[in-house]
Amino acid sequence: MSIVNYLVPLQLGMKAKRINIQELGVNIDYTVFAPEGKLEEIHALLHVTDHESDFETQYRQLLQAQQQFIEQIGGATIMMKRYFVSDATNQMPLMCDLAEHVSVIQQPPLDGTKVAAWLYLHRGESNYQQVWQMNQIVPEGDSYHQSRTLLERYEEELKQHYDANIAEHCVRTWFFVRDVDTQYKGLVVARRENFAEQGLTNKTHYLASTGIHGIPADTNAIVQMDTYMVKGFEPDQQKYLYARTHLNPTYEYGVTFERGVKITYGDRTHLLISGTASINNKGEVVHVGNIRKQAQRMWENVEALLNEGGASFDDVMQIIVYLRDTADYTIVEQLFAKKFPNTPYVITYAPVCRPQWLIEMECIAVTNSKDERFKDY
Repeated sequence: MSIVNYLVPLQLGMKAKRINIQELGVNIDYTVFAPEGKLEEIHALLHVTDHESDFETQYRQLLQAQQQFIEQIGGATIMMKRYFVSDATNQMPLMCDLAEHVSVIQQPPLDGTKVAAWLYLHRGESNYQQVWQMNQIVPEGDSYHQSRTLLERYEEELKQHYDANIAEHCVRTWFFVRDVDTQYKGLVVARRENFAEQGLTNKTHYLASTGIHGIPADTNAIVQMDTYMVKGFEPDQQKYLYARTHLNPTYEYGVTFERGVKITYGDRTHLLISGTASINNKGEVVHVGNIRKQAQRMWENVEALLNEGGASFDDVMQIIVYLRDTADYTIVEQLFAKKFPNTPYVITYAPVCRPQWLIEMECIAVTNSKDERFKDY
């Protein structure tokens, strides 16, 4: 394994690194948050550099690179993994590492490869029970029926197996919607109804979330749901982010998710930023048709959310970027490479839930801010 570049620390306890496993043709950008003597968190984005090989070859290269990477960093446990693939229906049956915590979604990497991967790893044991449940689908009915059933099944799963529930313990969701331009409404209505039945309203709170185009492997599935649940934290540990100077509450235009969530632990703070686009505090799309200006406004909105939570872009450990028009990739890649030279990111083809939005991003940040009233992470 050859090291291409070590990047300077981004903040106390956090470092970003880039390695190139030349014999496998895989680049790995990763960040490490490692408070002294505490659990270490690692986010890694794995990218194939061989654009000409078939999916099986690229996938095998990623798996081998993952193994070498974990050995190189001295061992770690994969808590969650997401594959971004170019043809989920044909490619998912070829994959050998599928598990509850592994997500596969057709959102092709726009660097010209067939697969990329995001890994989230721990080195050490957490004081909190964490459950990532991926690839949840209901392969019958319309988008409304599938979304309702997914949420009902998830609530029952949490109750039976974890003595938990969505309202108190689920902190992040992803809804991937086949043909989001026509099928998103069914999800919106079903989620709003289900949340209201569980006591999640604009008077209480919703969940951090991304609702975006993505194609499940099962051709009958319109909606795929991925979720992240944490059990063991106190209600005061979780705060929601609004950035009302830049953004409006989502319920004002009929959807039910939070712009972001901040969870404070005894040794760090997590900020999970929902899918965020070029929108103003009246709920209007800003800079219609201009990819550069939409990217800039999107960054302003994300930065406002981070700042409200006591963080900045220097604290961001990973970024997922969603593009509507593949022709915008070159411009967007240049913009992100310049603004985030030290942060792992992946750019995928995934139209946003409003046709006028050309770009959306989500991210996860970790800071040294802590509250000793609470257990360490």
